[in-house]
Amino acid sequence: MEWIDAVGKGHAPDGAARIVSLVPSITELLCELGLAPHIVGRTGFCIHPDELVRSIAKVGGTKDVNLEKIRALAPTHLVVNIDENEKPTVDALAEFIPNIVVTHPLAPGDNPALARLMGGIFCAAARAEAWCAAFEAEYALLRAAPKGPPQTMLYCIWQDPWMGVSHDTYIANMLAEIGWRVPDLGPARYPRFDWNAELIDAIDGVLLSSEPYRFTEQHVDALERQIGKPVRLVDGEMMSWYGSRALEGVRYLRRLAAP
Repeated sequence: MEWIDAVGKGHAPDGAARIVSLVPSITELLCELGLAPHIVGRTGFCIHPDELVRSIAKVGGTKDVNLEKIRALAPTHLVVNIDENEKPTVDALAEFIPNIVVTHPLAPGDNPALARLMGGIFCAAARAEAWCAAFEAEYALLRAAPKGPPQTMLYCIWQDPWMGVSHDTYIANMLAEIGWRVPDLGPARYPRFDWNAELIDAIDGVLLSSEPYRFTEQHVDALERQIGKPVRLVDGEMMSWYGSRALEGVRYLRRLAAP
């Protein structure tokens, strides 16, 4: 049986894989599935679970990697994500890594398929199914929970320049689960924007993410004074990390939506 990734490429199961993961949330998922012994390389942003990843070689960031260090690790598989990794880097790695597994989850409901893809390719299907059952039960609770009135929330991921998220992102689809939508900031998936009266009038509030920019409660207080709208600090990992962290992420969403 072949397992089909996000670009339609088939992958045969391989129980002896040597994996380099350039996606922090998927590194965590692989560990959840008991596959840490097969991970030979990770990014410096792959920090969970610490007790398992600390002994895995770092190969750079999600965008800038050390090609020769990865080559020396002799990986059989590279796991990447369309949003997080750059195609020229992946193309360069494909010259010496035989199997490139591309992922692209866009909504919380995509997580079971992602877990089954990783479990299927790397021969951890039973653990993947157990995780999927837990996730699907928690996701059903989220979908059944009462929804408040629809709100337009500006989700900020960066400052100087200010950057938000578009409708076609995992974060926006997480927010949609509780009836919150993001404003249209332009065609980019992670658009830059400027504060102006028109934008402020169009939103009900602002969410400042704890990552990738490290917004704090000080930023919350300053921005509330500036724009006169409610501002909340949110856990960026809970909102944007698909994979195993999505289980806690859907629980976090229920708490976020609570009055």
